Amino acid sequence: MSESGPRVLVVDDEPAIRRFLHTALAGHGYSLFEASSGQEGLSAVVAHRPDLVLLDLGLPDMDGIEVTRRLREWTQIPIIIVTVQEQEAAKVAALDMGADDYVTKPFGMGELLARMRVALRRASAPAVAPVFTSGSLTMDLARRLVTVAGREVQLTPTEYDLLRVLVVHAGKVLTHRQLLRQVWGSGYEGETHLLRVNMSNLRHKLEPDAARPQLILTEPGVGYRLHVAA
Repeated sequence: MSESGPRVLVVDDEPAIRRFLHTALAGHGYSLFEASSGQEGLSAVVAHRPDLVLLDLGLPDMDGIEVTRRLREWTQIPIIIVTVQEQEAAKVAALDMGADDYVTKPFGMGELLARMRVALRRASAPAVAPVFTSGSLTMDLARRLVTVAGREVQLTPTEYDLLRVLVVHAGKVLTHRQLLRQVWGSGYEGETHLLRVNMSNLRHKLEPDAARPQLILTEPGVGYRLHVAA
């Protein structure tokens, strides 16, 4: 097996899915490992120390949520959940448990590769970048300064905190519950209307067209993601 590219562990109980991902990802320079159950996956992370895990939710011995929980006890390795449409609640639970992203079966390889690149970039980036830039948006965390196309944008304290959380986790899906907990506190995890109102206000200040956002993206039924422009 080639060791030239990032090491990816595929944890899925469907042999056809594992074969497909192995062939497709190896063709893009990745080194692949496979596991067919949750316990095998946990052991493979210890044995092979992959750079990223592609994790199916529907495993025969333990679900992907439990695998994510156990991994997050000792490692921050990027985890991308592989789901089917009917698993939306489980998908949200896995993200709340610490997974970085998800793709829904059937998925296109272009989408999967793009999300893998973002996850790997996040994992290798410095813990805190004082100045974040994506497209026309610039956020200087040290100076608490936000500009769009060079023009300073005035944000309320709540809007600023919301954008800061999105920037710190740029490219990662954040669930409604995660955002509410980090911006408003643990007692507000069910107050999704607060999040919707402030997200709408933030988009109107940052996006050229708030009705067609290109920066703060909605993940339907899940949460939001701050787009990282190439």
